[in-house]
Order: sequence, then C-alpha cells, then structure tokens
Amino acid sequence: NDYVGKGMTGGKLVIRPPQCSTFEARKTAIIGNTCLYGATGGKLYAAGTAGERFAVRNSGAHAVVEGAGDHCCEYMTGGLVTVLGPTGYNFGAGMTGGFAYVLDQENTFVDKYNHELVEIHRITNEAMEAYRNHLRSVIHEHAEETGSDWARQLLEDFGDYVGRFWLVKPKAASLATLLDNTRARPE
Repeated sequence: NDYVGKGMTGGKLVIRPPQCSTFEARKTAIIGNTCLYGATGGKLYAAGTAGERFAVRNSGAHAVVEGAGDHCCEYMTGGLVTVLGPTGYNFGAGMTGGFAYVLDQENTFVDKYNHELVEIHRITNEAMEAYRNHLRSVIHEHAEETGSDWARQLLEDFGDYVGRFWLVKPKAASLATLLDNTRARPE
C-alpha cells in the first residue's frame, strides 16, 4: 500500500511476507509509494522493497527497507534510513538532516544520489568504526524484527558486505555528531 507510516510519530511497523512465501523478499515490493511521508518518529522495518519517494520529509523516524525507488530521502530533515539493496535516482535531494546507509552492490549509487546537498562516505576506514558497529546493529534489529533471510546473510558475511555500503549525509552535517541523534530514541 502507498503511504504506509505517513505522519508516523512513534511506535513500530514491521512488514514482512508470510512465512510460507516462496518468493525472494528482498527483490519484491512489500510497501508502496510515499511511505513515511512526514514521519517524525517511530521505526519501520520492511522485509522487501519500497516504491518511490520513501521517507520523503522524514524528520525523525528510523527505517530499514531492502530496496527503494526514485527520490528516497527527499527533503529529509532527520531520522535514519537504511536501504539494504538498490535505490532509484535522485536519492537525498533536498536532504538537510538525518542520514542514511545504502548498500551498493552494483557500484551505481554514485550516479543515483543527488549531489547538490548530500555527500557519501565509505565506512570501512578506522575512523568510521562507530558507524560500522551501528550499521551492524541496525541490520541485526531488522533481522530480529522481520526474520529477513537477506539481513541474516548480510550479518553472516558482514566483513564482505560492509565495503559496499555508503553513508549518506547532508553536506552541512558533521560526521562527528550524526550518531548522537540516533541514541536513546523512543519508539
């Protein structure tokens, strides 16, 4: 459905396929377009992909999805979005707050994010250890909440996959303080 979590202010949404499903969840849409539009808090875990405009105008929700369409994180002012798969174009356009992790297995993300207000960083060097640990905990939480086979695979081979993740942040935001805003957030 479109607009899942629109205006969400707290709580937790967990969306996953039925256990008897035979399709590969990470390659299948599980939520529609414009999900988490204007969200200010809470958490969303989706074991599958989202449509276009995921987390647009998000100002505080934390979300994990296994792929997203065009305009993900557009006009985002806060919160955290983790995309464990491919994205569409124009990622982060107008993003002025919060941050995102994006798995880029095909090495195409550099052509998909909006270069105007955001920048991307790898999290493999020693100075980024706190972000690697944080990402691992986010994926672990997603696996626990959704039962995602893909999240479990990422955790099992985290050393191999971590080099494929980008941290996406507003150019004006400091890497030193990004994680401070994610600590101790109520659900």
